Order: sequence, then C-alpha cells, then structure tokens
Amino acid sequence: MIVKVRVIPNAFENEVISRIGSVLRVRVAASSVNQKANDVLKGYLAEFFQVPTRKVMILRGANGREKTIEITGKTEEQLKRVMESIP
Repeated sequence: MIVKVRVIPNAFENEVISRIGSVLRVRVAASSVNQKANDVLKGYLAEFFQVPTRKVMILRGANGREKTIEITGKTEEQLKRVMESIP
C-alpha cells in the first residue's frame, strides 16, 4: 500500500493526528536533523500498521515533510482497514 504522509517533527509523542483522504498527518517525537525523524516515523508506522520495520520504505520526500511511503507485510485489505480506523 502506498501512503502519503505529512510529518510534523519535534512533537511530544508519536501519534497519527488525522487522515485526509489517503494522506496521514503524523507527529513524531524527533527532530528532522540527520534523518532522525525518518527513522522514528518508519518505526512508528511499522508499529501502527503492525508490520516489521523493514516493510516500511520511504519512496519519496526523505528530506521534506511530505513523504510517499510504501507499507508491505500485510494484505491490501488489512492495511486499508487500519487506514479506515483513523478519524
């Protein structure tokens, strides 16, 4: 599944704030310096979608706040159910 993510760094804790269509807004508790936010984001999304961290890959936007992420490791239907549970 391909997901677009808007990252908000330097948050108090990691959390998915909302979903607008297929775009997730995610706060991460890391700064954007030296790719720390990307590492935290990948780990958090892996936990959120219940897949191994290696199954979360940043396809585009590694240096920006808008990212295109591919999540594998579960069926498309299982991942869509998780996406639909987000308000």
